[in-house]
Amino acid sequence: MSHGPRSGLAAVSSALLAMSRHLEVRDVLKTIVASARELLDAQYAALGVPDDHGGFAQFVVDGVSDEQWKAIGPLPRQHGILAAMLHEARPERLADVREDPRFGGWPSAHPDLADFLGLPVRDGEDVIGALFLANKNCPRPHGGCGFTEDDEELLGILAQHAAIALTNARLYERSRELTIVEERSRLAHELHDAVSQKLFSLRLTAQAAAALVDRDPARAKDELQQVTALAAEAADELRAAVVELRPAALDDDGLVATLRTQTQVLDRAHTARVTFTSHGVRALPSAQEEALLRVAQEALHNALRHSGADHVDVTLDRVGGGAVLRVTDDGCGFDPRSVRRAGRHLGLVSMRDRVGGVGGRLTVESMPGKGTTIEMEVPGG
Repeated sequence: MSHGPRSGLAAVSSALLAMSRHLEVRDVLKTIVASARELLDAQYAALGVPDDHGGFAQFVVDGVSDEQWKAIGPLPRQHGILAAMLHEARPERLADVREDPRFGGWPSAHPDLADFLGLPVRDGEDVIGALFLANKNCPRPHGGCGFTEDDEELLGILAQHAAIALTNARLYERSRELTIVEERSRLAHELHDAVSQKLFSLRLTAQAAAALVDRDPARAKDELQQVTALAAEAADELRAAVVELRPAALDDDGLVATLRTQTQVLDRAHTARVTFTSHGVRALPSAQEEALLRVAQEALHNALRHSGADHVDVTLDRVGGGAVLRVTDDGCGFDPRSVRRAGRHLGLVSMRDRVGGVGGRLTVESMPGKGTTIEMEVPGG
């Protein structure tokens, strides 16, 4: 988006269409704040989605660089003006937010905000977010706010459509999660029925062979050949089930969208900030895409459950005809020289098996107290 002001029906229509175009929640939130900041010509915009514990499940900003955001620190709590918009559910238009009695300060790296316009995002009677702008790019009236009543009205229109777009995105994600759960449940039942029958037959045939070994070696040999055949059939059943367990989202959305969705879900579910970026990645052979996804999932699980990280960053970039995946955390790290213990603890053996199966390369960089980077590179197909 450009950084200059836009006005008129075409600009508003463009912003509303952009909001409705996305289905992932975080993409919707980012589009809302970027559209609001551009349309109302402000330096900063943000949208906070509250959790049930006095904080924010998500907090998206526009106008603040990644370096500034990292320096600011943890997400804000529900206090001051933010709490007023969430709990009192009315618009707030202030000439200088710092002079409001509810102002509670901000971290040293936080940009200075002056004139302020904010309002709740409502779904019926429920407040599902707080949208606000700061520092209007215009001459301020003496002692007054740069944001006007017209700005407040326009932001109100955006907030109404934002509520619709956000609700639709949540329903879409929930529907997809339920579809995945139902599919996995179906496959689990099929796997149990098919493989358990084969294993039961294997057990009976092996017992029969054992009983015949001494008194009828020829029949025992026949029974053992049957064991071999049953074992091969069971292996085929398992292999077919594993192939069918390829994540449905990979086929529907591709690797980039699937990784983005999964990191967004993890970002909401954990206190650590989980981010994802991708550049220039093209579709890869299905085996390579699945291996990349599984390694990313394993590395994310390790970082979020074991490292104590505040930030986990996932990147997927094009390299020649292939791709390179990096999962980096700022957690406690470990000593890679302790390969056996660390490998067993972090699932590195499984990762290496997956990487080797697609002709890729896996590297692990870590140091106690310095975080960990898992990198996987696969060639083009």
